[in-house]
Amino acid sequence: MIPGPESDAEVAAWAASLGVDGLVDIHVHFLPDPVMDKVWAYFDHAEEHYGTPWPVHYRTSEQERLETLRALGVRRFAPLVYPHKPGMAQWLTSWALEFAERVPEAVPTATFYPEPSAASSVDEALRAGARCFKAHVQVGAYDPRDELLATAWGALADAGVPVVIRCGHGPLRGDFTGLRVFEEVLAKHPRLTAVLAHAGMPEFELAFELLRRYPRVHLDTTMVGVPFAERMSPLPASWADGLAEFADRVVLGTDFPNIPYSYATQLRAIAGWAADERLGDPFLRAVVHDTPAKLLGF
Repeated sequence: MIPGPESDAEVAAWAASLGVDGLVDIHVHFLPDPVMDKVWAYFDHAEEHYGTPWPVHYRTSEQERLETLRALGVRRFAPLVYPHKPGMAQWLTSWALEFAERVPEAVPTATFYPEPSAASSVDEALRAGARCFKAHVQVGAYDPRDELLATAWGALADAGVPVVIRCGHGPLRGDFTGLRVFEEVLAKHPRLTAVLAHAGMPEFELAFELLRRYPRVHLDTTMVGVPFAERMSPLPASWADGLAEFADRVVLGTDFPNIPYSYATQLRAIAGWAADERLGDPFLRAVVHDTPAKLLGF
């Protein structure tokens, strides 16, 4: 089994040693500068929100962040955007689609919010070529079961386009967080290709239950198993068993650039899981390239 990279300088060569032509990251954030500045300002006060500092590791200009990803050997990534109030979703979607037009590695992405325009905006984004959507129940503070979203969920299920959904309780509970809440959406739209961001943190075991019930549900690795997150949401003893059962439904996600540690840290965590004899290098290749590439349609 190939051990994980010790530093960012080793990441590209590490990926090449796995026999893949680069990494595919389904959970990266690029936002309009004013929005990103507000996100970073929130993290500046993370000790008040989460009880621990959260220094953004890649707090640089947009161009520098793109160059960082290229140096890491990230071949393709999904630049996820998300609204926190009505009237933002279409603007953010337009920005994300334009971003993908000027950045070759970026996959066209979109988002939505429970408002009367949700169904039409999702339809327009799909027609414009969006290949991944983001739903953020915690930041958006909305109920994913809202009837205003029913048609949108159905359209995404029919299109087979993945939606990366942040619906777990971690790191803070919201009025509508929790995998049991989102399970009601899946029950109505069982063909939905849903990627549980952060592997549903901290409800990891329930996340695997949803994978058993719904064949198109996946997990992303964002912040999972890294020392920073282990202090707040440690992995259960059954984690490796779940990975062995669903080795082809786990995808690389990192939360770049808003992580308080290096990109290599996440890859080391994933490589550590692969040390299980049931997983190994085939699992690593699937997570960091093959499965996310398939989900994103290339």
